[in-house]
Amino acid sequence: MPHLLRSTLWLGFFGIILISWAWLYFMAMGMDLDLIGRPGEMGARMAAMDPRMPMYMPMANFGPLFLMWAVMMAAMMLPTLVPTLTTYESLMVSADGTRAGWVGVIIGYIVVWVAFAALITGVQLGLLFGGVIDMLGVGKTPWLGIALLIAVGAFQFTRAKEICHGVCHAPITYFLAHWNPTFAGGLRMGLGLGAFCVGCCWGFMVLGFVGGVMSLLWMGLATFFMVLEKLPQVGHIVTRPLGIALIVAGLAWAVWTVV
Repeated sequence: MPHLLRSTLWLGFFGIILISWAWLYFMAMGMDLDLIGRPGEMGARMAAMDPRMPMYMPMANFGPLFLMWAVMMAAMMLPTLVPTLTTYESLMVSADGTRAGWVGVIIGYIVVWVAFAALITGVQLGLLFGGVIDMLGVGKTPWLGIALLIAVGAFQFTRAKEICHGVCHAPITYFLAHWNPTFAGGLRMGLGLGAFCVGCCWGFMVLGFVGGVMSLLWMGLATFFMVLEKLPQVGHIVTRPLGIALIVAGLAWAVWTVV
């Protein structure tokens, strides 16, 4: 029975990730055109009947945009939680951890990233209505992307990044300092780990405004690099080289723009 429960919970966890990526894929490929601000079949018919009728743009409204970001958080950030969950499972043997606590960690982690989704939704709407980005989240000037690449690259060298990445890269230290095997204890630890994870990875999220927040290339690369940073074997090695790469990319883009 314990093995069946473990398998069921892990399958459910990865099922959420797969469903989230599928949703994002169909959205990015335009199978749900209304959600990215282009007229679907119904919208086109209404516009044909009355061209003066204002078209409803979901990505200019908080609700649909927040839903998009929340699903994106699940698709991109839950894979990065796998090393943390496997670390918790090792403590289920040595420190009497419970499966309820394991679930609590996941829920707490998701709550924090959903809150971040609400925050970045507000940022995107502010940039949209301020004329900085278009409906797809693409900057209207290359200098926004250049500034973001250099800023996020520089952040990779800061003390804040070092502290947050240290917790994400080696969660066992955090677990031992805040250990509570109950569901409530797991929830609190998940909230704490999620907060450090936001502090570590927020830069990769805002890079969505460089090439568009619905870019599958950006989503895939950002997820890959965030998972890479959390791997116990290589996570501490790749952080600064990634920063250098982002800064060089930003400077190269700036030179290209000027020339």
